[in-house]
Amino acid sequence: MPKSFWQELVFTVLMVFVMVYAMICYNIALNIGGMTNEVFALAFGELCIMGPIAFVLDLCLVGFIAKKITFRIFNPQRDNPFFIVLGISAVSVLFMCPLMSLAAVLIFKDAGSEFFAVLVQTTVMNFPMALLWQLFFAGPVVRAIFSLIMRGVNALSAKRAGKAAINRENAPADKPE
Repeated sequence: MPKSFWQELVFTVLMVFVMVYAMICYNIALNIGGMTNEVFALAFGELCIMGPIAFVLDLCLVGFIAKKITFRIFNPQRDNPFFIVLGISAVSVLFMCPLMSLAAVLIFKDAGSEFFAVLVQTTVMNFPMALLWQLFFAGPVVRAIFSLIMRGVNALSAKRAGKAAINRENAPADKPE
């Protein structure tokens, strides 16, 4: 899990891409009546719009709320980290799904006077898919990719620190004159 703001940014970008792209594919497939190869290409167009919205919502609002609610239920010093991860994931979906459904209805659907009904339908159709996708695919995959990235960054930092230490050891000592 992210331990710094920079790590939080990296994690959020990865999660937004995996979650939003999949949910866009799902919604396009629902709208056209099934999955086709074209859906994958069409989803990239919408990702340019929905991705930044999800990024801002998650980074500035939902991530904070999800952690706050989860840490009211679970104690990080006492409880299994697995339950904390599940809690944050579930609460994130609980808030992100209606917010992203709202954005999708406002941007992509011509709901008119049926706005509330279309919003409820969109949210209800998206919620099960978003929760299952988050818990069983996006969450584990993104955490694995994030761990690999952080291991690489830490190894690179350690290598640089080692070279700097060697350079300091090999540097000529200043002689007093």
